[in-house]
Amino acid sequence: MNDSQTSPQTMTNFHQSLEKEGYAMVPGIFAAGEMQELGTRLISALEAHPGPAVLRSRGRIYGSRNLLAAARWLIDLPRVPQLASVLRETLGPNVGLVRGLFFDKPPERSWSLPWHRDRTIAVKDNQLRSEQFHNPTQKAGIAHLEASDQLLANMLTLRIHLDAMTAENGPLSVIPGSHLLDTAKEEPPIVLSAQAGDVLAMRPLLSHASSMSKEGVTAHRRIVHLEFAPSPMLPDGVRWHDFIRLELD
Repeated sequence: MNDSQTSPQTMTNFHQSLEKEGYAMVPGIFAAGEMQELGTRLISALEAHPGPAVLRSRGRIYGSRNLLAAARWLIDLPRVPQLASVLRETLGPNVGLVRGLFFDKPPERSWSLPWHRDRTIAVKDNQLRSEQFHNPTQKAGIAHLEASDQLLANMLTLRIHLDAMTAENGPLSVIPGSHLLDTAKEEPPIVLSAQAGDVLAMRPLLSHASSMSKEGVTAHRRIVHLEFAPSPMLPDGVRWHDFIRLELD
């Protein structure tokens, strides 16, 4: 783990990129060996966790929609100094972890996602009447609601790369600035790359997609996807399914 503090200039550049482009890569947060150990521990936790939250294909795990239920210990990841600085300065002192997901693109079992924005949040009860939330759904047995743009604009996602993300193993593509929802000024897509241990910070409203891994590729592309909110409070009595205060001060 890289325990060095983030310099003021680095943080300035980070926030400028996050505000303008909707995303920023924070490189070298974790060592590649740490990510391999994390991946092994995570798969063991998911294999031991029953229920619909764990996604399988041909008996092998490729994802989880309710990661915190199986691996609550992941709360330690965003507490490393650089990520703590990012979260504290972006979302404030009351920041909490509200959802965790896991994705993998296994060899010979790859998949793709079309262009989309992350508009849903996990809640305790999605049947409450509210003008701020819409389209109640159930995902892996957890109630979800589509949240307002205002709420989503104040959230942040950290995507922790357990493996290198290359042009061959189904990388993430983003449309810079699309989180601002100004389609008249939409930029062309950019294909991202990352090393194991890099962390991508992105706004949920950033338009993004991913392609399938190329034929014959043997590399996995595993991601721990953590969503954060600035406050435990939601409008109209709606409650987060989870709100784990990070206590970064």
